[in-house]
Amino acid sequence: MFLKFIKGVGLKKNIKKCLAQYEPGGMPTKVVTIGLLMDEAWFTDKKRVINEITKHGIKEENISLLVCKKKVSAKEAAQLDYPVYTRKDVSAGGKLKKEEVITFVQTPFDMLISYYDTEKPLLMLATLESQAKFKVGFANVDKRLNHFTIAEGADRYKEYMAELFRYLKILNII
Repeated sequence: MFLKFIKGVGLKKNIKKCLAQYEPGGMPTKVVTIGLLMDEAWFTDKKRVINEITKHGIKEENISLLVCKKKVSAKEAAQLDYPVYTRKDVSAGGKLKKEEVITFVQTPFDMLISYYDTEKPLLMLATLESQAKFKVGFANVDKRLNHFTIAEGADRYKEYMAELFRYLKILNII
């Protein structure tokens, strides 16, 4: 219990320090590859979100998914066809330890969709460390994390994706 508290404080401190030094990168010329970071505690319908993205011209093989869960057993993780991570996969100093997660955040996606609308340190850390060229998320999450935010609820994924791709067309990057 006490160790979880210390780990949480260290993680929040690391995020706060990194956010102070964070400089967002440039915009991509075209969006081809997308990283999708989701919080399974609030939204579990991953397939519907991916289908909504593919409706807008992005191929499903160009979409990578990373899911944050509160708890996952080794048996359950082996059965899933997408990578998941929990608090156990982050060190006390706030560094990612799991290889799948490190690979995801180091992949230079054209766009990262941070599909969570509550400020959770685990999700914020993955967004912050992501090497994506363009990051989008929800307006009620720290605005320094993303280049572009949309004020919508996570349960309204169709409206969120329609709005996102409308602006991407205006920006001429899709």
